[in-house]
Amino acid sequence: MKIGLISDTHGYLNPEVLRLFAGVELILHAGDIGDEEVLQRLRAVAPVTAVRGNNDRTGAVSRYPEEQRSEVAGKRLLLTHQVTLPKGPDDPSFTAYRGMDAVVSGHSHIARQELLGGVLFLNPGAAGKPRFRLVPSVGILTIADGVLAFAVETLAKGSAGPPT
Repeated sequence: MKIGLISDTHGYLNPEVLRLFAGVELILHAGDIGDEEVLQRLRAVAPVTAVRGNNDRTGAVSRYPEEQRSEVAGKRLLLTHQVTLPKGPDDPSFTAYRGMDAVVSGHSHIARQELLGGVLFLNPGAAGKPRFRLVPSVGILTIADGVLAFAVETLAKGSAGPPT
């Protein structure tokens, strides 16, 4: 199964995302959606599961949950906007993630992948207009034969519009 991971669109859907997500079977949006239209356009590609971020305070996007737990292709996934990475599996904050195979988050605008205590923590970076001198990106999560694989795809520089 191929899953598109996206976060921090802040009301702007880079056209490059639609090309990169061609063929995905599911899209997970990890918050700071900004505008319901972003999700509508993503739904034209594949079903979308979304959570709200700290900037999704008004309008339709404020009605999404803060976190969403699901089982996809036999793997337990937690979708949330903001994660403070535990120091290790013995850290008391790790209990919130115990039993998950992967935790997908956004907020930092920085793509990352880290395996901690058997849980894969994934952040696809920010897909909206460039901010904080960071290159916009999305992620592709593949689940095949019970194995999770994550790749970050950067978005073409010319397609994102002016920086915000």
